[in-house]
Amino acid sequence: MHGPPRVTLAALVRLRRPTCGQPARPSPPTWQHGHVTAATHSPLFPQVPDSADAVLEGLDPEQREVATALHGPVCVLAGAGTGKTRAITHRIAYGVRAGILHPSSVLAVTFTNRAAGEMRGRLRLLGAQGVQARTFHSAALRQLQYFWPKAIGGSLPRLVDRKIQLVADAAAACRIRLDRGELRDTTAEIEWSKVTQTVPADYALAAAKAGRAIPRDPAEIAQLYAAYEDLKRQRGVIDFEDVLLLTVAVLQDRQDIAEQVRAQYQHFVVDEYQDVSPLQQRLLELWLGERDDLCVVGDASQTIYSFTGATPDHLLDFRTRHPGATVVKLVRDYRSTPQVVHLANGLLSQARGRAADHRLELVSQRGPGPEPGYGEYPDEPAEAEGAARRIRELLDAGVPAAEIAVLFRTNAQSETYEQALADRGIPYQLRGAERFFDRPEVRKAGVALRGAARFGGNDTLLEDAVDLPSQVRAVLSGEGWTPQPPAGSGAVRERWESLAALVGLAQDFAAAQSGATLADLVAELDERANAQHAPTVQGVTLASLHSAKGLEWDVVFLVGVAEGMMPITYAKTDEQIEEERRLLYVGVTRARERLYVSWALSRSPGGRPSRRPSRFLDGLRPGSGAAAGRGGSGGSAGTGGIERGFTGAAAGAPVERRRTQRTPARCRVCGRTLTDAGEMKLMRCEECPSDMDEGLYERLRDWRAVQAQRAGQPAFCVFTDKTLMAIAETVPEEEGELARIPGVGVRKLNRYGADVLAICAGQEVDGDDEGD
Repeated sequence: MHGPPRVTLAALVRLRRPTCGQPARPSPPTWQHGHVTAATHSPLFPQVPDSADAVLEGLDPEQREVATALHGPVCVLAGAGTGKTRAITHRIAYGVRAGILHPSSVLAVTFTNRAAGEMRGRLRLLGAQGVQARTFHSAALRQLQYFWPKAIGGSLPRLVDRKIQLVADAAAACRIRLDRGELRDTTAEIEWSKVTQTVPADYALAAAKAGRAIPRDPAEIAQLYAAYEDLKRQRGVIDFEDVLLLTVAVLQDRQDIAEQVRAQYQHFVVDEYQDVSPLQQRLLELWLGERDDLCVVGDASQTIYSFTGATPDHLLDFRTRHPGATVVKLVRDYRSTPQVVHLANGLLSQARGRAADHRLELVSQRGPGPEPGYGEYPDEPAEAEGAARRIRELLDAGVPAAEIAVLFRTNAQSETYEQALADRGIPYQLRGAERFFDRPEVRKAGVALRGAARFGGNDTLLEDAVDLPSQVRAVLSGEGWTPQPPAGSGAVRERWESLAALVGLAQDFAAAQSGATLADLVAELDERANAQHAPTVQGVTLASLHSAKGLEWDVVFLVGVAEGMMPITYAKTDEQIEEERRLLYVGVTRARERLYVSWALSRSPGGRPSRRPSRFLDGLRPGSGAAAGRGGSGGSAGTGGIERGFTGAAAGAPVERRRTQRTPARCRVCGRTLTDAGEMKLMRCEECPSDMDEGLYERLRDWRAVQAQRAGQPAFCVFTDKTLMAIAETVPEEEGELARIPGVGVRKLNRYGADVLAICAGQEVDGDDEGD
């Protein structure tokens, strides 16, 4: 378990405990609840299962095992398209419907509002209302808002939506000129530093260890990072990463608050676990405490966000940390045809590294489809024109525009495809732009529909509207909607696409809900907005590969799959190259039926044809020769199945699955069972005699003060007083003894262990911080 993050809590605000004797503020019943239910996942409104057993109907054997494994640590290794969201939502619903899990005691966390909204929607349809499904940041923010007055005093500082302006102001204060690209990249470096718990003084070394491609001299980035943190404190604001850092700091410092959170949430589910950062993992550990009711779901082969601090190590090390865990592998691919799955498996068969050694070999459950198509073009405009031409043929053959996507490596590639589609009159939408319900035209349309629902009886505009869809069309015609889309591309076309999506939603809603009124539709829109569950826009999707994660289409065009773009030019290390391969794998597995892969030999018409197809396609595309073969340590692809748990980290003899039993902490003096957190750290009762070396304790305190000052953090974030007392009482002589002291985790052992053991041995240390 990691030690406390290196959070600069004291620099932001001095923690204040409630005045002695002051009663704690009673907990309102909704601090952990938003009481928000997601909009229906499907407009067809399927019936809620009538029993717990009915929840399990239709699950395959591995999914059913996930759904019924309700106790102890559970790790679900789920390949692309294998129904992981279905498995974990049915798991939660089955536990709730069977009376095993109380809805309000379950916290399901994921990484996007869209994914959390989809999870809430599915749980509602399964009859499991009241379960909290949130992002890490959303869950942490609710807790921080509630407990801040008790832990700190006053109200929570304002949360800044975008930090880039603050970074620009910090650069100005440092008299460092940054262009737009450097400003964006510096902001990303600050975000990475915070989620990896790196303070400004350690940035240069940490960035070098991680192989970061940094925009400026590391000393300048560190200076900007420090100035940015100072500026936030001066203005009394916090940023997105501070929400996690401060929640972690409060839960670490205030045992009473941590226990209150743990009393509320007793069962945790984490989706996309391969994407957790060290900071998110630390928060999860604090939520859990000493319990093991945790279910994690992920796929190391879909780790594509390491540049943000995400790491698959927590997923891959899960069984090491939880030797008794049940591991379920989902490899039955219900999304893609065998032809698409074959290409996806082929991509990973040539992968290297630790994640590749744990890859899952998918097995398609669908009937055969067409082989993937490959296209080579002289330049990028010709490639875009070729994709647009093929898309027009698909539309003319009856394929819905919403079931087609064009995926590219960088957002800069989008413009060429926007123009090519517009030239052929093909509707499209940009993925990864402003969220649907935040768009100005959608908000205005919502106001207009709400007004019509309230006062429509006096509106002459609705006199000839005989049903719900015609009413919506009449109202939105006043906002810019027309039966035919406008010509060309740009903002006018995007606004029309948004309004057309609302018209389409009204038609689906009316078909599913006979007699539905305008007021009913407005209520549905409100639910969807709360869940960020946008309606389908009837247009071809243009998206980057990163923003396509978690989505799927009948037809996918993977464009620009050439060296220099895939892998991207700045991917230099083996780890970076392998992440690019995984990114292409994610793109391939977005396709259900048809997949087209293309590349251009030059960027512009008339340019030198110096490009070549991506190395990732070698041995997979026609005419590219034999595959290079798989590197790495020779691990083999994982097949589907269930592993019931092991007695140790090695994958040795299987044993009967059981919940991990923890030995109760006992006083090392009198043997009494310890329950108080402070006593557990001391490993003795408060009233039992102490054999603490007072001189050693004072030397440890002096050393801690130096470390805290250098890191710019409170002293308790190095070691608490109780931990120092326990060290001074036991006087450890080697790392194993020190590691057994509560409050000394792996991270702190690595960072401070050598110094602490030296002090315990009576040696002088200079206080230099040589940790991670």
